[in-house]
Amino acid sequence: MSLDWAALSDGELATLSVAGRQAAFAEIVRRYRQPMFRLSRAFLGDADDALDVTQEAFVAAHQALSRYDPNRSMQAWLTTIAVNKCRDWARKRAVRRFLSFALPNDEQVQSIVDEQVPIDDAAGDRQELDRVTHAISTLPANLKEPLVLRTIEGLSQAETADVLGISQKAVETRLYRARARLLEKLGSR
Repeated sequence: MSLDWAALSDGELATLSVAGRQAAFAEIVRRYRQPMFRLSRAFLGDADDALDVTQEAFVAAHQALSRYDPNRSMQAWLTTIAVNKCRDWARKRAVRRFLSFALPNDEQVQSIVDEQVPIDDAAGDRQELDRVTHAISTLPANLKEPLVLRTIEGLSQAETADVLGISQKAVETRLYRARARLLEKLGSR
């Protein structure tokens, strides 16, 4: 007799996964991979980097699954992990940029990424999505995080406050500022 993994609660899946049932964690990944990827892409602005960070977040979640509180939302718990992985990645990127100035010029040229939109992404909707995603990724972290969690991931104001460790009023204020800054950035082009 096999279990219907889709019918189990997140808490039951976590318990089974801790007990060694790999299929239980595979179901957790199946349920939350798209929201985690969207979150990472919104934070980082690059699909390849977002995929790497999403994978790192799931690895970290699997390692910490024994500490998961079944009374807490699995999505909120995973979102906290993903936000922290995005922050780590951003810090590493800043260090790499700083250190790249120490490279000889020919190595710098080889390490420069071509940021031109690929030809197959040239459709108007895709370009607009890329423009908005890039604009969001350039916001300061304290504005970007609540914007992504509330508007893209659809977390409630209370869940967003819980994930970020700030008050609900702070979430509201930061959302207002993030939207205003985003309108400035998108309007200036």
